[in-house]
Amino acid sequence: MTQPATNDYLRTALALAESKLPVLPLRVGKVPFGNCADCADNACGGRPNMKTAGPCACPGPCHGWAAATTDPAVVGSGPWRRAWWRASTVAYHPGGAGLTVVDLDDADAIAWAREHLPTTRTVATTRGEHWIYLGRMQSANGVRPGVDIKSAMSYARWLGFGTGTMAALPDTVRALVANKPAPAPPAPVVGITPGPTGAAECRHRTPVYLERGIAMAEQRITDTRTAIHATVYRTFLAVLSKHGRCGCLTDAHVSRLFAAAQAKGESPRHCTDAWSNARTALGM
Repeated sequence: MTQPATNDYLRTALALAESKLPVLPLRVGKVPFGNCADCADNACGGRPNMKTAGPCACPGPCHGWAAATTDPAVVGSGPWRRAWWRASTVAYHPGGAGLTVVDLDDADAIAWAREHLPTTRTVATTRGEHWIYLGRMQSANGVRPGVDIKSAMSYARWLGFGTGTMAALPDTVRALVANKPAPAPPAPVVGITPGPTGAAECRHRTPVYLERGIAMAEQRITDTRTAIHATVYRTFLAVLSKHGRCGCLTDAHVSRLFAAAQAKGESPRHCTDAWSNARTALGM
């Protein structure tokens, strides 16, 4: 990557931050930078608005979308400045700016939007278009073929100002998330070895410990943009290796993990296979 390109990312990010658009760097693969050592596994407690308690005062671009900031002093600081040198693009948190991006991934999705959605500001993407509306809502992927919603707790690539006048977020877009079919429930989980009878209470049963582990796993799946199959399997493997041998996992916990995977486009069968393969790999 050339030095001028990296400098362009930093200059762009600073200009956007000064205009009150929360920005963050993305690395190769259009994914956020990983957490620093102090924030690994959310040991710091997480950023504000995440599922774990916070806030985190880390000076680096940790925690994905939650790191997005409008503070030019942060954007140009040491850890962030080093990240821009390694970045592949600039991203922003639409929900943090009161915006919603309808990500149209192909020609069929664009044709559908032109027929059903009000005209608004449009930004060309590699394969399709971003339609940007004034208003914040829940984010969701795969609300219909080729259509993702990026707003709260999500990020979108900065691809320029686009063309057209920004319209108010229509109920039609909100309905896409409200009417999205619920993920199919996972197959019953069997064969997880319970803890020894009469043993001291398992530390995994501590509500905060177990909840943090499941929330971290959900977030890891939700944040992935590439190698989704592999990420789901590795996440299932990590959850089972830490929580799977003492009987602390319930069907409700597994349902949450399966729901996160299916929201990324995984089929119920793949979720079941990935869970089974992870158990087999651990000898469970």
